Amino acid sequence: MRSIRAAATGAVMLSLALAASACGGGSSAGGGSNDSPKELTYWASNQGASIEADKKVLQPELDKFEKQTGIKVKLEVVPWSDLLNRILTATTSGQGPDVLNIGNTWSASLQATGGLLPWDDEQFEKIGGKDRFVDSALGSTGAQGQPPAAVPLYSMAYALYYNKQMFADAGIDAPPATWDEFVIAGKKLSKDGNWGTAMEGSNPSENVHHAYVFAKQHGADFFTADGKPDFTGDGVVTAVKQYVDLMAKDKVIAPGNAEYAQNQSVSDFAKGRTGMLLWQSASANLKSQGMSEDAYGIAPVPVQSGTPGPGKQVNSMVAGINLAVFRNTDNLDGATEFVKFMTSDAEQKILNTAYSSIPPVKAAQADPAFNTPANAVLKDTLAKSAVALPQVPYESQFETAVGTAVKDLFADAAAGRPVTTDSVKTALTKAQQQMPTK
Repeated sequence: MRSIRAAATGAVMLSLALAASACGGGSSAGGGSNDSPKELTYWASNQGASIEADKKVLQPELDKFEKQTGIKVKLEVVPWSDLLNRILTATTSGQGPDVLNIGNTWSASLQATGGLLPWDDEQFEKIGGKDRFVDSALGSTGAQGQPPAAVPLYSMAYALYYNKQMFADAGIDAPPATWDEFVIAGKKLSKDGNWGTAMEGSNPSENVHHAYVFAKQHGADFFTADGKPDFTGDGVVTAVKQYVDLMAKDKVIAPGNAEYAQNQSVSDFAKGRTGMLLWQSASANLKSQGMSEDAYGIAPVPVQSGTPGPGKQVNSMVAGINLAVFRNTDNLDGATEFVKFMTSDAEQKILNTAYSSIPPVKAAQADPAFNTPANAVLKDTLAKSAVALPQVPYESQFETAVGTAVKDLFADAAAGRPVTTDSVKTALTKAQQQMPTK
């Protein structure tokens, strides 16, 4: 998923508390009606540099769909800061759009509300079958053993973007492959008002993505095998401290980044204020901000040692956007047809090219258009060294609780307060206490 601000924990708790009285999960694809067969409402997540930029990408495709089917699609591009709360309100009230984007890490949480149409085998056949999609994308569509809550739309992975000229000026010969090398490079770049890298320190979901990857690299996890939160193990604490220490101890991130939550780190990199950027599929965003593709290189996100791969060498979460149908839609057939259109080979090439993401549809991903050096890194990461965030019913609470704990630790670092192993463990203990007990 793309980065977002924290959603209100209370709203998440309310939504899940009401899950039992919502439409219910189950394996049936039932739900909805065809009372309004000539119109659809679509909530799209903000993927580009602005909402207006997204409208310019999407509206021609929606017009194309209307011409083919006679169904008019009313588009609303929803900012990430609002999207989860909007969806939760819709699932509890029963009043929502017909089709909507969801961050793929939310799939299991939203599945638990019962507000989304289940995509069982019969429903998947209506859009060409489940085997059209790559396995890594399908792995982030809901809890195991249940029909997916959504269909993959865009696949993304984190990569390391680096400014070639700034590297040359600092005498750095190659992009860092390990975190020790990353810190060394970052210190060389942090001079004359510039910094080694930037982070969205006030963005809980962005924090969770990095903390989760660091934890995996330390052989740790935030949940036990049976799905219980386990935020205070040594590996998790070490991982979170290493992430925050990029600002607190290593001084390769500007203290002001503790307030970043709206993609400012991408802008800093595009404007030459930082030499490195850790981001999901950033090429289109950088281009929209005037940065030439020749000005930067792209490499895998660093690991603790060695090279990216399975096990502890994981270097990205499986990022992406899924397309869901609201269970109370009044145009069930049209919504299904729209999902089929958006995940068609042709549209997958158009949309994923526009957003520099990777098509989760196999045939589209194999197209030569996605064989650029940047895409090669992203595809290799998704295939070999990325893992899905926990597909547990309380994943959205996990993002909010842990992401906010890390946000508070960044605030401490920015203010000059010490970030110690004990303070990290205290923050994570508080986060775990906010999780449901069952």
